[in-house]
Amino acid sequence: MNTQENINYNRIAEAIDYIKTNFKDQPNLDDVAQKINLSPFHFQRLFSEWAGTSPKKFLQYTSLEHAKKLLKKNQATISETAFETGLSGTSRLHDLFINIEGMTPAEYKNGGKNLNINYSFAESPFGNIIVASTEKGICFMAFAESEAVGFENLNHKYPNAVFNRKLDLIQQNALFIFQNDWSQLSEIKLHLKGTDFQLKVWETLLKIPMGQLSTYISIARQIEKPNASRAVGTAIGCNPVAFLIPCHRVIQSSGIFGGYMWGNTRKTAIIGWEGAQINSQL
Repeated sequence: MNTQENINYNRIAEAIDYIKTNFKDQPNLDDVAQKINLSPFHFQRLFSEWAGTSPKKFLQYTSLEHAKKLLKKNQATISETAFETGLSGTSRLHDLFINIEGMTPAEYKNGGKNLNINYSFAESPFGNIIVASTEKGICFMAFAESEAVGFENLNHKYPNAVFNRKLDLIQQNALFIFQNDWSQLSEIKLHLKGTDFQLKVWETLLKIPMGQLSTYISIARQIEKPNASRAVGTAIGCNPVAFLIPCHRVIQSSGIFGGYMWGNTRKTAIIGWEGAQINSQL
């Protein structure tokens, strides 16, 4: 690291420490920039380069983690949590959870207790699957060797939700993907929760055309994190929606298909099937 890089690193480290220490005051961009003697514009750019996210997003993640701890471990009320996190009211806490976690503070606190989830089982060209949805969209889809195992995995993800074994329109639209063109994917609604990094990775996967493959390194570059291929692999491994979010289309740079949550044989079969579907349309 040269002298300027050392200076920049120390500045960002100081900014991160300042945000973590003072997040309850909800400091704005100008406040933090002034603390490390940079213009807001220069600080915004420098922080994003070093931390991989904006100062505002970092403050939101820091606030969210504190709020989650209060809700789960300390059993604080929603209003108490908003106050102790430095937010102006419960509506801001609500927006914070919805934007990052994909659920309300109450749903997080209760492990999905106030979340109604419909689920059903279906056959696919690659084995039986379980698909689940909320009123907002598909929240879970996985290949399942048995209905019991499939439901157990769903229940583990949303331990206190209210489950209804019911095939709804959202699920039907999702299941049509095994028959229709992937260009119709926009008609399928997803209800996902994950970190900003995970959501960026999953969004990038959705852009891989049917019948084509990408690599972990390529995905890392597309999200502007060229050195994060290992983290990309971890995010892909957390994909909660099989096939619709096509993590099967990501392989190693060497050409080796690599691992797959639902089995390497199934991954190979899916890639081959998609290639055949494209060739049949030529």
